[in-house]
Amino acid sequence: MLKEFKAFLMRGNVVDLAVAVVIGAAFTAIVNSLVADIITPAILNPAIEAAGVKNLEELAWGALKYGKFLAAIINFIIIGFVLFMLVKGMNRLQTIKKQEEEEAPAAEPVPTKEEVLLTEIRDLLKDKPQI
Repeated sequence: MLKEFKAFLMRGNVVDLAVAVVIGAAFTAIVNSLVADIITPAILNPAIEAAGVKNLEELAWGALKYGKFLAAIINFIIIGFVLFMLVKGMNRLQTIKKQEEEEAPAAEPVPTKEEVLLTEIRDLLKDKPQI
């Protein structure tokens, strides 16, 4: 049972998924920093200051804390856009690779022994004087 578990863990899909989760977590930290440290101060500060709060997360209407929700929406849009660009780039690379493979000249097929012998016989018959 231990061998089966090890084989399951070492399958390509499980390893790929684990790598994707780790990269996703790191990417989430980057996007959160981008929104909190760059986008919010640069773009949203005038609106936030007009609302009379210091942070986007503090925006609220009564008990509804819609500031955190707005930050989550901004994060989602940024992550979605970056993933879209990543997938678009990967698709473009695959298209270019496929085009290069199609354009590459096909290697001439290696003649079989029968074809070589038949070619030799043909050439010998050509050289032989006809009666």
